[in-house]
Amino acid sequence: MKYLWLSIFFAVLVWSAIDPKDQFTWFLEVFPALIGFVLIVVTYRKFPLTPLLYTLILVHMIILMVGGHYTYAEVPLFDWIREVLHQSRNNYDKVGHFMQGFEPAILAREILIRKEIVHGSRIWLNYIVLSIVLAFSAFYELVEWWVALATGDDAEAFLGTQGYVWDTQSDMMYALIGGITALLLLARWHDRQLRAIQ
Repeated sequence: MKYLWLSIFFAVLVWSAIDPKDQFTWFLEVFPALIGFVLIVVTYRKFPLTPLLYTLILVHMIILMVGGHYTYAEVPLFDWIREVLHQSRNNYDKVGHFMQGFEPAILAREILIRKEIVHGSRIWLNYIVLSIVLAFSAFYELVEWWVALATGDDAEAFLGTQGYVWDTQSDMMYALIGGITALLLLARWHDRQLRAIQ
């Protein structure tokens, strides 16, 4: 499992880095995946995660690397979807923001349960998980804003607003929907895996 994970990660990373649409945007989009990879390496022995969470992290990283290669506004499959469905924009960034809630919800859930931060109440656990998801999403929107202020026009592809005035708010909404979806679909599966490693 470990070697398959690493093989997929590095294969997509190398593909993503070969002649990306915009080198600066590639770096901005892929940087969180690189930070995540370093954190996984550093914590692998001391705090191994569930297989489910490792898989979700890899999927999230792949989404970032694909977005970095093409820019989020120009992923070819979503250009095709835009044309077929007569949409006004390429919505690949919404997949990224959905995953920005989906994967961190399980990550937050795993840490809160294993570190015994929340005891007994699933309602409070879910509330805190979703609060963390929204806080993370809002922080990422602040990072995008800071990068845009610091780099000016160079950050246009990174922001990926495509002229949509409510882009920031809809990004956070998609992250929230992703978090709720993860809790509804994966909580029991996650619980079984948590019992297996505790």
